[in-house]
Amino acid sequence: MAAVTRLLSGSRCLLARSWSGISAVRRPLRAAGGGFPGAARLFSSEDKIKVTFINRDGDAIVAEGKVGESLLDLVVEKNLDIDGFGACEGTLACSTCHLIFEDHIFQQLEAVTDEEMDMLDLAYGLTDTSRLGCQICLRPFMNGMTVKVPEAVADVRQAMDMGKSS
Repeated sequence: MAAVTRLLSGSRCLLARSWSGISAVRRPLRAAGGGFPGAARLFSSEDKIKVTFINRDGDAIVAEGKVGESLLDLVVEKNLDIDGFGACEGTLACSTCHLIFEDHIFQQLEAVTDEEMDMLDLAYGLTDTSRLGCQICLRPFMNGMTVKVPEAVADVRQAMDMGKSS
């Protein structure tokens, strides 16, 4: 049998399942230089990454996800109470999964694509360490990280719809 490759929920996260059932995290299709520590190590699909989300009201929400899962997938699968998060389900058609990363984590993330940058340009509260959760895959170096949910959400799909009706 050949290795099976699949995209997770339309995100850039790729997992390759080998004969033995062990998954290797692969870099996104459009990889940037630099990489991340331990990139060559194989990870079990059961490896858990702990993430703390600081919600709009300042409350901390802690969740664990699997290596290779996107942050959007984590929020959806764990049914985290983050209003309006991921409205387009990871299709890069809105900016509702906008998250603000700690600088030391942000520096290790893959480069932003032009498509993601277009959506980020429309996000509320954009910072130098902003990314879309649908485009960020959980990696071992992220274990214990904290991400902040911006104070408000801007769903660019609604702005486009209003522009069509005027």
